[in-house]
Amino acid sequence: MADGAGGDRKSRSVLIAGAGPVGLTAALELARRGFVPRIIDDGQGPAPLEESRALGINARTLTLLSPSGLTERIVATAQPIAHFRIRSGAKILADVDTRRLPGRFGAVHALAQGMTERLLIEALAAHGIAPEWQTAVVAETIADLQKPEVTLRQADGATETVRPDILIGADGAHSAVRKALGAGFPGEALEAYFYLADFRYVRPVDAHFAEITLCDPGMVGRLPVSADVLRYISTLEDFESRIVHPEAVAEKTWVSQFRINFRHVEPMAKGNVFLAGDAAHIHSPAGARGMNLGIEDACWLAWLIAEGREEEYSALRIPAVKQVLKQTYGLTRLITMKNPLAIAARNLLAPLLLRFGPARRGLLHSVAGYDTPKPPWIDWAE
Repeated sequence: MADGAGGDRKSRSVLIAGAGPVGLTAALELARRGFVPRIIDDGQGPAPLEESRALGINARTLTLLSPSGLTERIVATAQPIAHFRIRSGAKILADVDTRRLPGRFGAVHALAQGMTERLLIEALAAHGIAPEWQTAVVAETIADLQKPEVTLRQADGATETVRPDILIGADGAHSAVRKALGAGFPGEALEAYFYLADFRYVRPVDAHFAEITLCDPGMVGRLPVSADVLRYISTLEDFESRIVHPEAVAEKTWVSQFRINFRHVEPMAKGNVFLAGDAAHIHSPAGARGMNLGIEDACWLAWLIAEGREEEYSALRIPAVKQVLKQTYGLTRLITMKNPLAIAARNLLAPLLLRFGPARRGLLHSVAGYDTPKPPWIDWAE
């Protein structure tokens, strides 16, 4: 690549809609390569710290964020998850030691989304870039895909029309950019709802493991948020009555419920308009892949833009997206079973399967996010 060509590419204007983890990562990855992206969001600021939201940060994400210098700060702040357990009542069906994963990083860490966003914002500030909050994309349609024109509206009603060279929609499942493209979002919604609650305890608890207890039917999952906060997530509306708290509860910090959708857009780009993260794909939280897959999108897209190869983005990302959606769909079906015979077969076969090394290694490889293509711009082993 000639220096002149690289310099010309870096002078292109980039507008990123959405300042969640995916949009912030795209901005950071572009900024460290010499671009000056503009990033906007219709919210008032990063996710509240008391709402854990996206929680798992896998080893692939730590690999991807390492060149920016952010990984060390995440690891120092996050809670490593050393074990993943599956129970049926008092019986442990499987216990996978996530520390057995070869490589530089543990398979998965827990960190509340709001903290992840704040660390990204701090890293971005070192490049002189800050999100513009309370600024929304209001375009109804994008006519010119090579030089997309969109209108931005601020909280006071002021509007601005812009025509960036590149527009990145990282603005979530209800993406205004995706809608302005006229792109469909096909898929299906499962009948089951998921319910969650975060509890803060009066004293630190054992936060080094994640656990799913199968209730047959239904399940209750326990996930660490921090040393004194645990998240419980369940397919059962009355799940709070089933929780055995490890310590006295100081407060319930957050509750939520949601229905699971499996959807993705194809292609993930049209002209110079690109979709990433939940704007392009949504799926079950099973496997903790959602935010991580979106961060992968952002990193690949930034690299391709810097290389002048952004037209390859959709073709490179769609296979990974389809693979993760298929995987999380299967995991979700396993934990939402209602048929007694299917439940009995699962409870018998799952622990038997996970006794074999290849199956355990495959599960760890997946949890770590290592089952998607390795980033070619990072030349050290994971």
